[in-house]
Amino acid sequence: MASLVKKVTRAAFRAIAAQSPEKAGELAFWLFCRTRSVKPQGEKERLALERAKDRMAQSETVRLLIPGSVVATHVFRPAPENDSGERALLVHGYRSRSDHMVALADALVARGHTAVCLDLPGHGASSGRVLHLGKAVEAIDAAWRQHGPFGTFVGHSFGGPSVMAAAAGAILHVPRRMPKRIVTIAAPSDMADVFHWLGRLLGLGASAQSAFERQVLRVAGRPLSEFRVDRMLHGVRLPILVIHAEDDKEVAFSNAQAIARLGPHVSLMRANGAGHRRIVSDPGVTAAVAEFASGEGGCRRVVDLPLPRSGETGKLPAPDNGRPRRLA
Repeated sequence: MASLVKKVTRAAFRAIAAQSPEKAGELAFWLFCRTRSVKPQGEKERLALERAKDRMAQSETVRLLIPGSVVATHVFRPAPENDSGERALLVHGYRSRSDHMVALADALVARGHTAVCLDLPGHGASSGRVLHLGKAVEAIDAAWRQHGPFGTFVGHSFGGPSVMAAAAGAILHVPRRMPKRIVTIAAPSDMADVFHWLGRLLGLGASAQSAFERQVLRVAGRPLSEFRVDRMLHGVRLPILVIHAEDDKEVAFSNAQAIARLGPHVSLMRANGAGHRRIVSDPGVTAAVAEFASGEGGCRRVVDLPLPRSGETGKLPAPDNGRPRRLA
């Protein structure tokens, strides 16, 4: 069935592009930005949300208005006697939500940080059906104005380029929001790779692909080529911790290596065995994020977590072309 849907979708895009490549590109962008249902996508996710339910209920939920959406922020506070005064913003990935970031929030709270988890538009408790990098940065800006300033940005998967774009001021109509440090977890390094992946999936020809990519200039004020980590963060020298698993099947490890090449202010941590989604609740990862957010440990170029864990082989997949298969 999936193969049939793919063939029909490609045929439809070919027909539209034959009449108007511009219309095909606009439709591809609409499809790219359209968010899915917030209902659990399977039993595994349903159980994960159930486990997080009580802890999420203990947070303070504050809703913020951005164009086209009301976004929810969930605030986890330390006990007054342990409050360090530091604040951290946690941003999930595509088809995820704040509930999956609870372990990270708890690790930060244990260090005296106030942890603010942001539900991106169309995800979790936030309204809306449209999400792209510009909308994500608008949501981060709203969280900054309500809860900030933040000492640390933490972004998982799509949340990674989102927090980097916010820190770089990459979306022209949104003010730059610069934290003291950034953590990316399983994050893509070049949004063009994602556009190329979807273009191939939809069978877009060269003209329709160009029209698809031009939509970025319309919504962000910059061309797609600018949303590459070495261009977004050119000249930015704040400490960055990059965490990624070499067995990540959704966003290739080469993306972490690309971010690490920014310079000596970037530390790379390999969390092999943690995959793409489990990585945000891995005890070693959450401890490393909390330590980094507290300004401890210094800047070490490459660090390995003591993996694999019991029950896992530790085998790595065959090398791929370095492009993410999807965002999560």
